[in-house]
Amino acid sequence: MDRGFETPDDFSWNEPVTANVCAAEAFYSAVRRWTLKKENSASGPHTTIEAGGEPIGGIMRLPETIPAAAPPRWTPHVTVKDVDAAGRRTQEDGGTVLVPPTDIPSIGRFCSLPDPQGAVLNAIPYARPSS
Repeated sequence: MDRGFETPDDFSWNEPVTANVCAAEAFYSAVRRWTLKKENSASGPHTTIEAGGEPIGGIMRLPETIPAAAPPRWTPHVTVKDVDAAGRRTQEDGGTVLVPPTDIPSIGRFCSLPDPQGAVLNAIPYARPSS
């Protein structure tokens, strides 16, 4: 099933970002009955969310650069063909790039783009697995 990983402009990944990962894991595994898999990524511990055996998102700890009192939030990811071009185009159109294009080892490259109201959307082209 194509969950947006190959289709530009599709929502492809969602992450609740929170200071209390354990509480989020307990809530989502009970209420949504998602399968949660704890992993270690290049950026630290991460919990992958699976529905029907397919990865659909992950639970992420609030980055240290954001105050711990910040409210938890969901961060959606949209697949793009070229994240660097998406960041440039956003700036050319008068928008802001909150996090510039940044590599996520073995996953892809992403950037964070807030809308005029401050809601953040991550743009990402996924790395193709090597065969």
